[in-house]
Amino acid sequence: MKELERVRWRCRRGLLELDIVLGRFIEQHYASLNKAQQAAFDRLLDMPDLALWDMITNTQPLPLQSERCAVLELLQAV
Repeated sequence: MKELERVRWRCRRGLLELDIVLGRFIEQHYASLNKAQQAAFDRLLDMPDLALWDMITNTQPLPLQSERCAVLELLQAV
């Protein structure tokens, strides 16, 4: 439970739109991710807000790393 709370806290961002998408993602998908995908999501949260938003909205190309790409595809579906 502590891990989920840590990730939920990291999802609080400076952009309201990003807060909404990340919050929905946590509620709908995070528990079903495997450990590698959870780690990839955690690395995505290290990105600056605008860069992450651009990837989610397809304004910036997706990374080639398969785990990050899979997580981003789920984020885009939210």
